[in-house]
Amino acid sequence: MALWQSARPPRGFAEVWRQELGSLSELAALRARLRTSMTGSRTVARPERDHWSERLVLIADELTSNALRHGGSPVAAVLGRNDHAWLIAVRDAKPDVVPVPAQGRDPGLGGFGLYLVADLSAAHGWFTEPDTKTAWAVVAADDG
Repeated sequence: MALWQSARPPRGFAEVWRQELGSLSELAALRARLRTSMTGSRTVARPERDHWSERLVLIADELTSNALRHGGSPVAAVLGRNDHAWLIAVRDAKPDVVPVPAQGRDPGLGGFGLYLVADLSAAHGWFTEPDTKTAWAVVAADDG
């Protein structure tokens, strides 16, 4: 089974907000908005803890930076929520450039963000529509 398969996200997530991004310089504001939406604080209150919300922030950063680097504008991040889980979905305008984890590359050269997303998420995938591609991941909210 492939690590990154074409699949729609699970149903039942209500959109919390959507944010358009035009450059990598906007990632810090996206991270702060995510933290505020999930925990009520723009900063990490207890950085020594492995908190589920920081997993989602890291996932969002990876998916959004990939879309900005390899996808086409416009790029948009969408945060969704259901009872006990959060969904981050990032859309770009290059449906022909699908997420493919790096293989056979020196780890020092980077390109391993999709592995990180797969490891940190409860579910992940991507799908295309006529003019867009969306990569998504789900993180369960817990006290971890």
